[in-house]
Amino acid sequence: MNLQEEKYSKYALVQEMLETVKVAGSFNASQTKDITDKIKNAGKLLLTGEGSSRIFPAKNAIRKNLSWGSALNIFTDGSRQASQYDLKEFAVFCASNSGRTKEVVLLAKKLAEINNNNRFALTANNNTLLEEVCTEIFVLTCGWEQAVAATKSVVEQALFYESILWHLYNKPSDKMLNNLDKKIESALTMQIDHEIIKKAVTAPTIYFAGYNDGVAEELTLKTNEITRKKSDFLEGTYAVHGIEEVMDKNDIVFVVDPIEAEIEKFQEVLVKGVGLTVVAISTKQTPFPTILIPDASEMNPYVYLCAGWNILVEIGLASGINLDKPERARKVGNEFIG
Repeated sequence: MNLQEEKYSKYALVQEMLETVKVAGSFNASQTKDITDKIKNAGKLLLTGEGSSRIFPAKNAIRKNLSWGSALNIFTDGSRQASQYDLKEFAVFCASNSGRTKEVVLLAKKLAEINNNNRFALTANNNTLLEEVCTEIFVLTCGWEQAVAATKSVVEQALFYESILWHLYNKPSDKMLNNLDKKIESALTMQIDHEIIKKAVTAPTIYFAGYNDGVAEELTLKTNEITRKKSDFLEGTYAVHGIEEVMDKNDIVFVVDPIEAEIEKFQEVLVKGVGLTVVAISTKQTPFPTILIPDASEMNPYVYLCAGWNILVEIGLASGINLDKPERARKVGNEFIG
């Protein structure tokens, strides 16, 4: 995608995806330095929210935390489920771009009622309901998004949470962010093979398989919002543990960052068995048709996510979809009123 061609530039969704480059390039990790000690002292952190405000930002942080030694216990669940937990000793981040998401606001209110002062808000707006019931608020710099599907805010939220871990594990932010903006731009603007797009347009279901770090799961949600097609997230090897029974040979599976030891099984069960198309999104060539992205090392999940957005925009345009206006999906899924 690019902003030089009118077929792309006329959509706020595309503009906002490409603004992610600036979000990554200008991200200020120092904003989370002071709060890191509060979270470290609590020892337990819940990252909650609904939809895109939670999936990638929270799960990316959890995977990084576990990979780096797990000095902090981090959990995630939706706000309704989280409200059933004993959260008295938790630090809790409540994420809602609008600051009006009903489930999130009600959880923050419950935290206030039990005198949990480690309740923090992450939003894209000032002067919101969420701000009124949290002890500290952080406002994203990316601004409010016009398109229904959240994009640049997802990346900034994920960087925000991850930067807490950079402080905790003494990882210099300049090294973590080094050239990330350029690699994101490359993933967003690279050409996608037309044959892959054609197969995806005609596929009854688009599957995303991969790690439980929010990338493939978030792309599954974006598939619904951007392409209006059915989709499913296949965590790890779920794709070869029973679901093949109902897969169609015309389906397509995008495997994000395939694990080398699992490739042969995917070939055997999905390509040879079901007869469907498997496409890899990877930093290196695979036996599958491969969409190559630049290697950003530990920051690869951000680049994978943006490459997936690029793919979905091309599928949406090839399907004649208005990328900015889903027929049923809303910008604020369940708004708190009164």
